[in-house]
Amino acid sequence: MTFYKEKLNHIKNTCYSNEKQINTVIETRHFIDNNFENNLKLDILSHIHFTSKYHLQRLFKRYYGLTPKQYLIDKRIEKSKENLKNGMTVTETCFAVGFESLGSFSKLFKIKTGKSPSVFQKEQVSISKLDEEF
Repeated sequence: MTFYKEKLNHIKNTCYSNEKQINTVIETRHFIDNNFENNLKLDILSHIHFTSKYHLQRLFKRYYGLTPKQYLIDKRIEKSKENLKNGMTVTETCFAVGFESLGSFSKLFKIKTGKSPSVFQKEQVSISKLDEEF
């Protein structure tokens, strides 16, 4: 490789590297993981990383296959399953994971899991009772 090609590659890798984008997306995901119970909006997430909310949404979707909102919902549903397994009521779980409405929580939970939160919880209680017997 010639001297000029090396310099061009160095400039290209320095100026046009995706490292900043990747770090922004990773940091956004970590922020969601650690603050999922709060009222997170795309405006807040983009403000934290000093980027356009539309650009952040495109980057997040490119690297994770989901928008930040979809990822947040999945994270909340995952945590709500844990809470329901541990005996928390459906209402307590709904507000503990950051949903503002019991109706929207129940609807999303059923869409994501195929069961309502109360049915899911009853199944988990019966499974744990069976595990205790054996």
